[in-house]
Amino acid sequence: MPDRGGGPTGPRIRVGRPSRRVRTLLMTLAVLAVLAMAFVMFAGFWTDWLWYRSVEYSSVFTTTLWTKIGLFLVFGLLMAVAVGVNIWLAHRLRPPLSAMSLEQQSLDRYRMSVAPYKKWVLLAITALVGLIAGASASGQWRTWLMYVNGVAFGQKDPQFKLDVAFYAFDLPWYRFMLGFGFAAAVLSLIAAALTHYLYGGLRITSPGARATAAATGHLSVLLGLFVSLKAVAYWLDRYGLAVKSSDFKATDNWTGLRYVDANAYLPAKTILFCIAAICAVLFFATLWRRTWQLPVIGFGLMVLSAILIGGLYPAIVQKFQVEPNEQAKEAPFIAKNIDATRDAYDIDDAQVDDYTGKSTETDDAKLRTDADAAASYRVMDPNVVSPAFQQLQQKRNYYQFPKTLDVDRYKDPDGKEQDTVIGLRELNVEGLPKRNWINDHFTYTHGYGAIAARGTTTGTNPGGSPDFTEAGLPSSGQLGTYEQRIYYGEKTTQYSIVGGPQKELDYEEDGEKTTSYKGDSGVSLANAFNRAAYAVSFSEPQILYSGAIGEGSRVLYNRTPKERVEAVAPWLTIDGDAYPAVVDGRVQWVVDAYTTTNGYPYASRTTLGDTTADSLTTNQRAVVAQQNQVNYIRNSVKATVDAYDGKVRLYEWDTKDPVLKTWRKAFPGTVKSRGDIPTELMDHLRYPQDLFKVQRELLTRYHVEDPAQFYSGSDAWQVPDDPTNKEPGAVPPYYLSMRMPGQDAQKFSLTTTFTPKGRPDLGAFMAVDADAASKDYGTMRLLRVTTTVKGPGQVQSELNGNDDVAEFVRNLKGTDSDIEYGNLLTVPLAGGFLYIEPVYTRGGTQNYPLLRKVAASYGSKIVFENSLGEALNAVFGVEDTGPVEPTEPPGDTTEPPATGDAALKKAIADAQKAYTEGEAALRKQDWTAYGTAQAELEDALRRAAAAQPKQGSGAGGGAAAEKPEGGDKPAGGADKATDEAGDKGTDQGS
Repeated sequence: MPDRGGGPTGPRIRVGRPSRRVRTLLMTLAVLAVLAMAFVMFAGFWTDWLWYRSVEYSSVFTTTLWTKIGLFLVFGLLMAVAVGVNIWLAHRLRPPLSAMSLEQQSLDRYRMSVAPYKKWVLLAITALVGLIAGASASGQWRTWLMYVNGVAFGQKDPQFKLDVAFYAFDLPWYRFMLGFGFAAAVLSLIAAALTHYLYGGLRITSPGARATAAATGHLSVLLGLFVSLKAVAYWLDRYGLAVKSSDFKATDNWTGLRYVDANAYLPAKTILFCIAAICAVLFFATLWRRTWQLPVIGFGLMVLSAILIGGLYPAIVQKFQVEPNEQAKEAPFIAKNIDATRDAYDIDDAQVDDYTGKSTETDDAKLRTDADAAASYRVMDPNVVSPAFQQLQQKRNYYQFPKTLDVDRYKDPDGKEQDTVIGLRELNVEGLPKRNWINDHFTYTHGYGAIAARGTTTGTNPGGSPDFTEAGLPSSGQLGTYEQRIYYGEKTTQYSIVGGPQKELDYEEDGEKTTSYKGDSGVSLANAFNRAAYAVSFSEPQILYSGAIGEGSRVLYNRTPKERVEAVAPWLTIDGDAYPAVVDGRVQWVVDAYTTTNGYPYASRTTLGDTTADSLTTNQRAVVAQQNQVNYIRNSVKATVDAYDGKVRLYEWDTKDPVLKTWRKAFPGTVKSRGDIPTELMDHLRYPQDLFKVQRELLTRYHVEDPAQFYSGSDAWQVPDDPTNKEPGAVPPYYLSMRMPGQDAQKFSLTTTFTPKGRPDLGAFMAVDADAASKDYGTMRLLRVTTTVKGPGQVQSELNGNDDVAEFVRNLKGTDSDIEYGNLLTVPLAGGFLYIEPVYTRGGTQNYPLLRKVAASYGSKIVFENSLGEALNAVFGVEDTGPVEPTEPPGDTTEPPATGDAALKKAIADAQKAYTEGEAALRKQDWTAYGTAQAELEDALRRAAAAQPKQGSGAGGGAAAEKPEGGDKPAGGADKATDEAGDKGTDQGS
């Protein structure tokens, strides 16, 4: 800069280029930064690939990846070419000379500034729109795979006579393609118009023609393409009416055509298609006519027609034809909706029978006998007793049980199936004695053992606690020998590094035991590259350099059953509750999975997250699929996840489901055939709760098949709120072995109740055969109550107001304990309904629930007794018949309990047998068998005492049976058994 005065000047400082060494250093740092960023982006991809390879589902990863890449490239390139070609064409069609006007002079500056970089600007614009379009298209990989692999349903919609597959698989892809076409046409039109304006082809304020002939022809063609796409959209909208949702007072979430759709919208769409096609031809004709007059008139006609024909005319039809006689007009369409909805949700075969709800049996003794055969009354509520499992079987603070336990079936020593409450002792890192990286991820890596208890009886230590059939650490009991280490579970969310130099804590019982993982699960960390990738993915640099990682180290992650099944089968919807089963010496998580679509014509939609919510989903278990809307669902896949090695197996369950067949074509080899399901696993498969909840919600309306009655809503039901829960929420369904009217034996079932909409009395009872090994699996039976019968809420209210309950609650206040109600079970019995509800106390000296009372209600009578046996005796007004034994498993018949002398003789014989078995177990030091024998001995002695003649009318029955007056002892062998068993000490339990 020249000196402008103002003082002396100093020497000029020259800023030279950086030295070669500095430039080299800066370039090296830049290269390293780029490489680091690239590695960070690559690490996620690489670790995903390693994980899929470790679970042997790499084909899922590659198929999904290549589909996404293909869609990204194809549609990104199409969008880039469409926009780029139109920009290039608009530039080429520019006028040779620009008009001499202020508008054009101001644009000259922009043209001059862009001129040196025209190619780069074109590349930048096309690359940007291509990237956006490609990313959007890659998200449609499911739609594409269903389109190219779609399998026919073999059912046609009633309006257009097209296979359901067209709506489920084809129409979504056509709609995506149409949307992409609209986006390409609009972006091309905007880009071309801006280019024409910039180079003088379009003029806003300049004198003369507003557009050159070349610009007119170019833009007209693009407008013609847009209107052509609109014509296609009108044509597809005709078919879209079959899957269109609308508000209709007959039912929420109505889907399909109604009278106004079939008689107004459908012809309107056809007319608008013709008008749009003509309008498109007029736009294309401007290539020759070079005038906008006819296209503009045509476009205006199309807009006016859309308003009049597509909007006003249907409104007139609805107002003056439908509303005056809506029921008659809509009846044929309601019938189509009913048929489609019942088929789409697999409820079309539900058996609905009328049931009076009033007892037809007058013999109280016969009722009492029938009550024993009607169900295996589960007094251990899996939603309540988890704290008892936690307190009695947790053993260490770093173990935990789920808040809601599971119900399954296992065989007792006699080979009879019994309803069993089961939970796994999983790892709880929050309970570690000291938290640090080594403890969290290397030392404490797994839970240990399954804990199980009978569902129909209680334990004696303490009284009212679960009657454990598998307990201890390590666990032992009726489940036999199995791999007890739980590396994968519902509560196991952190990663663990196993198999390396660092030993893992196995369990602590009479000394600390350590182990090292021997399974082949997880990803190897033996090489530095994998370690670096996981250090980046987990944001944990210690993985890169820790000495606890070495030869044989493997990282385990994605450890919940739901995560693993979702990852290997991203096209499935996963049930909210996985449950454990001990199968062939391994603990397997069983996960129910669903195939769904929202494209089933005429079938009403439902939101899965809403319909699967109940009183337990607030804080105990998850809902399925949150806000996903579907109108077709099948439990098509049963999946298992090994709790030790995490291996995932998918088994076909619904062999007729076309959606599953479609996905099996897309991902061949991922789903095993139904015939590959092991026999022992089949014994533990059950009807899934979430599917049942969706179906019962639909059946509140769709049990009605008469259109007129459906329209009136006179027989609509609702799922009642859970009367035993203070928080609002639908009553959860209950697993229960029970016998429905007309059945010869009990079946493992999933049950629920309904109340009439807006009323508290019982409207219906529903049970589905939940035993996967049964030939009647999935059979739904509904009992529609034809008289006024107390509903669950009314029974609970009566119980709360019962004098015995009030006194019980008053007495509890002095012990600082609270009352806690268990599941209110409903069982059909002799034309009426028997309600059974276990009642627990919690607090005082123990902070976990113990079963203290059992309530029962039948007809107008409600009782509150010390045990199930006493409650059944009292509600039917009969003398004590002895304790209620767990009733027979599904498939067996039940013999009525013996009474009188026969009962006394049987009890004495059972006591002698139990004593002999206990002695034999004692000599072998088999404490599990000894504990079982002692429990059977105690039970037999109670029955013997109860069977003897009593003075007065004592309550008797169950664990609360009193001794005969005068202190008489059981005779014979029972007396001897009692004395000798007393010498052996206390019961060892399970």
